[in-house]
Amino acid sequence: MSQSKSIATLMDAYSRGQLSPEEHIREVLSALKSEKTNAVVAVREEVLDEARQSSDRYRAGKRLSALDGIPVVVKDNIVIKGQEVTAASNMLKGTISPYDATVVQKLKKAGALVVARSNMDEFAMGSSSETSAFGPVRNPHDPTRVPGGSSGGSASVVAQGIVPVALGSDTAGSIRQPAAFCGVVGFKPTYGSVSRFGLVALASSYDVIGPLANSVTDAELIYSSIKGADEFDATSRNFPPPEGKIKRFGVPSEAWKLAERLGHKEAQRFEQALKHLKSLGFETVDVNLPDPEIAVAIYYVINPVEASSNLARYDGVRYGHASSGHFNTLYERISSAREEGFGNEVRRRLFVGTFASSAGYQDAYYKQALNVTGVLRTQYDAIFKDVDAIVTPTTATCAFKLGAVKDPVEMYLSDIFTVPANIFGFPAISVPTDPVEGLPFGMQFFAPQGQDLQLFSVAKQFMGEEEPVSAEAALPRYG
Repeated sequence: MSQSKSIATLMDAYSRGQLSPEEHIREVLSALKSEKTNAVVAVREEVLDEARQSSDRYRAGKRLSALDGIPVVVKDNIVIKGQEVTAASNMLKGTISPYDATVVQKLKKAGALVVARSNMDEFAMGSSSETSAFGPVRNPHDPTRVPGGSSGGSASVVAQGIVPVALGSDTAGSIRQPAAFCGVVGFKPTYGSVSRFGLVALASSYDVIGPLANSVTDAELIYSSIKGADEFDATSRNFPPPEGKIKRFGVPSEAWKLAERLGHKEAQRFEQALKHLKSLGFETVDVNLPDPEIAVAIYYVINPVEASSNLARYDGVRYGHASSGHFNTLYERISSAREEGFGNEVRRRLFVGTFASSAGYQDAYYKQALNVTGVLRTQYDAIFKDVDAIVTPTTATCAFKLGAVKDPVEMYLSDIFTVPANIFGFPAISVPTDPVEGLPFGMQFFAPQGQDLQLFSVAKQFMGEEEPVSAEAALPRYG
C-alpha cells in the first residue's frame, strides 16, 4: 500500500507553500474516483471551494487548526448537510440531510475537508462490508478478500494512502476489525466521549464514532477534535483527564484459546507482539477473562432488539423508501416498503430483535441478556483492579475471502475479541502488527472507561512513533 502523507506533514507542506490544500484535494478527489476497491459511495465536488478557502487562510497565515486543509472521508451513516446519507441501504437512497452531524460540524470548524462518503455494511450490520446496497468493498491488500466491516470503506481508503484519516462507527468492533484486516490504526472511544448526534442509529447503547488512520498520532488528533459533550446527545459527556499510566497488561490465558478461533500463525504473531510489548517495559500477567462467546451472544440479543426499535421509523410513510403500487391496507404498504428497502442481514436482525423483545419472550432473552451483562461487568471490574489494560488479538484470523462466510453465526463470531469493549463502553484501539503471510493482522488494547489518552500513549510506544510522525516512510514495525 502507498503511504499517505500524515497530518503533520501535510500541514508543514501547506505552511511552507510547497503544496496548497486546493492542489492536494484535487489529487485526492482524482484518486478517490479511480480507486478499485469500491470504498466510496460518493465524492464531494463542492469540497474544492472549501479547499480554496483553506488555501487562502494558509497564504494569509491564519489557519484554523492543525486540521485545516486535511482531507477526511466520512462513513455513509454519518450525516453531512446537503448531502445524501444512505447507510448503504436502498431504504435511504435519495435522503438528503438538512444538518451536519456534530463530529462533522467540529471537523469543518477546524478546517478539515470532508472529501467523500465511504461504503459500509448496510445500516452498519455486518463484519465484512459485503451487505452494502452499493456492492461489497474489497480489501486493498488482496481484492479477493473482505476489508472487514462495517467500516470497511473507511479502512480501505486510509490503507490505500488516499487520505490520512477517516471516520467510522463501532458497534461491536466495526472500526477495529476492518483496521486489523486492512493494516491501519482503528480507535473506538469510550462510549459517550464522542457525540452520536447525526449518526444513523443501529444499537444506541453501543454505537460510537471514531477514527481510522495510518498512525496513532493522527487518530489521536482526530479524536481530540471530535470528542466532548454535546447538548444534542444526552449520552455524551466530558470525561476528566485520566490519572496515571498503563503499566500492567492482562493477557487472556484461556479465553482466546478456548474459543478455538485463533489460527496457528496468528497465535504466533500475537505471541511475538506480546514479546515486543514486554521489551518496551510493560508488565504482562495472565488473566481469566469471561468466555468471549458469551459476550457475543449477549450482543446479538441486545443489538437486534435496539436495531428493531431504531429502524421502526423507516416505514416508507414517514421515512425511507416508499413502495409504488396500490395497496389495500397501510400494513401492506409498509411491509412492501421494508421488504424492498432492507437487505437480507437487516431483515434477519429485525426479525430476531422483534422476537426477543416481544411480550412472550422478553424475559427469556432480552432481560436475561441484560442480567448477564451485569454479571460480566462485575468480572471485568475485578480484573481491572489488578491490571491497567487488557491486550488481545483484534481478530482471530486475517481477512477472509469474499463470499467465504455464509453462516450468519460464524460471521458474528468475527467480533469475538472486539465486542466486550462495546458492551461495557471501554475505549479500545487496534494497531497493525507484522503481517501473516502477507496479510495484515492487528493487536488490540482496551482499558476502563475514560482511559482513552493512556491507550493512545501505549499504542504510540508500541508502534515506535515519535511526534510528529514522519509520513515519508512507512509506519515503524517491530522486528
